Amino acid sequence: MTRKIIIDTDPGQDDAVAILLALASPELEVLGITAVAGNVPLALTELNTRKVVELAGRPDIPVFAGCDAPLDRPLVTAEHVHGRTGLDGPTLPDPQIPLQAKHGVDFIIDTLRSSKDVTLCPLGPLTNIAAALTQAPDIKQNIQEIVLMGGGFFEGGNITPAAEFNIYVDPTAADIVLRSGVPVTMLPLDCTHQALTTAPRVAAFRALPNRAGPVVAELTDFFERYDKEKYGSDGAPLHDPCVIAYLLRPDLFNSRFINVEVETISKLTLGATVADWWRVTDRPPNVTYVKDVDADGFFDLLVERIGTL
Repeated sequence: MTRKIIIDTDPGQDDAVAILLALASPELEVLGITAVAGNVPLALTELNTRKVVELAGRPDIPVFAGCDAPLDRPLVTAEHVHGRTGLDGPTLPDPQIPLQAKHGVDFIIDTLRSSKDVTLCPLGPLTNIAAALTQAPDIKQNIQEIVLMGGGFFEGGNITPAAEFNIYVDPTAADIVLRSGVPVTMLPLDCTHQALTTAPRVAAFRALPNRAGPVVAELTDFFERYDKEKYGSDGAPLHDPCVIAYLLRPDLFNSRFINVEVETISKLTLGATVADWWRVTDRPPNVTYVKDVDADGFFDLLVERIGTL
C-alpha cells in the first residue's frame, strides 16, 4: 500500500531534494504540495516548488500557495543561506504547470475532510498546518501523522543560539501543532546535522545519468558554502529530505517518544524547542523526537531514488 502525503514546503535547496525524493518513491502518493513563506517569500517558494515538480517529471502534482506571513509576527527569511531565489545554484526553467487557484490551507482542509490516513510533511514554518488545524479542528481525525523538519535541542539553534529556523519563523504555529493532539514526529537539527553533503556524496549525485542528479549536486554546491563557513564542517546538512527518508526507511533513524514544548514568549529563546529527552519532567509525551540517522544509508537512498527520475 502507498502512503498518502501532503508536502508543505518553502524551497530552499534541501526542500527541493526532499520533493524529488518523495516524487521518486512509489511508496508515497503525493496528494499535493503547499507552499509557505519561509526561506524566501511566498512568491518564490511557490515558484520554486513548481520548478522542482517539473524537474521530477511530475506535472500531475498540484501546487498551491498558502500563507505569506507567520500567524502573528513579521516574516523572517534566509536568503543568506539559500540565495536570492531560494534555489540559487542551478538554472531551472520557468515552470509550465500552473499554480492552483485554491489557497493552500483550504486544500489541506478539503483534502483531509475527504481522505483518511493522510500524513502531513511540513518542511518549513508550520503556518499552513497550524492555520488548517485552527480553522477546521475536525480534520485532526483524518491525519495519520505529522512528520516535520524543525527544532533542535542538543545542537541548539541555527538562526539564533536557541532556535531552529522553521520553528523560529512561526513559533506560535509550532506551538499549535505540538499541542494539537495529532501524532507528531520531529526531525530536528540533532538528527539532520548528521546528514552532511560530503564531497563523495555530492559526487555520487553528479555522476547520475539524468537531469535531476546533477541538479541536486549544483543545489548542494551552493547550499553547503554557508554551513562549511559557519560550522567548519565537511558539507551542509540536508535537513528536509530526512522527513521523506523517515517515511521510507524508519530503520535508518533512532527516536524516542518525549515531551517537546516551544518557547513563544522569551525574546532571548523565542522559538526554542525544549525536548525532555531524559524524561526529567512529568509533562506528557507528545512528539516522536528523532535524534540520530544512519547518514550513509540515508545518502544511499537519496542517490538510488533520485537516479530514477
